[in-house]
Amino acid sequence: MTFTDRLRALQRRKQTVLCVGLDPDPARLPRPLRGESNPATAVRTFLQQIIDATRHVACAYKLNLAFFEALGRDGWPVLEATLQHMPDDVVTIADGKRGDIGSSARFYARAVFELLPFDACTVSPYMGRDAVAPFLEYEGRAAFVLTRTSNPGARDFQERRCDGEPLYLA
Repeated sequence: MTFTDRLRALQRRKQTVLCVGLDPDPARLPRPLRGESNPATAVRTFLQQIIDATRHVACAYKLNLAFFEALGRDGWPVLEATLQHMPDDVVTIADGKRGDIGSSARFYARAVFELLPFDACTVSPYMGRDAVAPFLEYEGRAAFVLTRTSNPGARDFQERRCDGEPLYLA
């Protein structure tokens, strides 16, 4: 089954297209968790509570890798624990917006699809085909390729005119 087939089947069965974004900023956790002496423990608890509260209505979860990486050496175990806590009937997306030269991209792809069992990831195509190609080699997995982002600075580059139309359209 392809990633798209699996996602569509989940959406039909659960009658939802909800994807829950998990961007755990320790400074923005609920007050009781902000008092936790170990931020990684607080983040882990918070994410498990979010998953438990949404598992019946979500068909996907998008984990922003930057928030886990910012936890330092504690981030990887929190990420793994979060993935292990996921319901079986969802897809998981590694939101890392990876996009580097081919050799680096190969290792990024290996990390998200082999070492961490993500179903999909986000990638940036701006360094060329070799920045995306390694992510496309994993059967049954998906790569969401950035074309237009919503941040204010996106206009600086993404809306730059290229043969009369915005770059993200070209």
